[in-house]
Amino acid sequence: MATKKALILIDVQNDYFEGGKFALWNTNTILENILKAIEKAKKENIIVIIVQHIANSSLGTAPFFNKDTKGAENHEQLIAAVPDAPIVIKEYADSFHQTNLESILSQNSINELLICGMMTQNCVTHTAISKAAEKYKVNVLIDCCTTVSEILHHIALHAISVRVNLVQSNQILS
Repeated sequence: MATKKALILIDVQNDYFEGGKFALWNTNTILENILKAIEKAKKENIIVIIVQHIANSSLGTAPFFNKDTKGAENHEQLIAAVPDAPIVIKEYADSFHQTNLESILSQNSINELLICGMMTQNCVTHTAISKAAEKYKVNVLIDCCTTVSEILHHIALHAISVRVNLVQSNQILS
């Protein structure tokens, strides 16, 4: 079977950037890397999927990603780069759990995932090692992920390194 890839962009949302409710480490550089990965993916006809976390309001107000807030919105540069990308709304760390992600992948005959985004130790890792991801070849684009600190980013990547491929975006996207 021919390889058919999807670039999955997880939680590249305003609350994680400077001025947001939970700014992460190195977000501007990571955003630049993600935008370059998007351009390369588009040239290779790789589907790009945006995953957006919206907090469950029935549990009360969350620290960030509350529905209908500027902070919960996807970063404007991300939307400008892929305005027609399908958007998967999630409320759990695992982007597959109770979402339509698997359906989108199936409809597009995807068998390889290129996962990146925010936060490395939470939504990126939980998606990459999800039970639902086991049927795919999974790659985490290490230069397109971030979290609260550089050390936590590296610890999280090391933790999943025995289960998925860790690659620089330029190693897998030409």
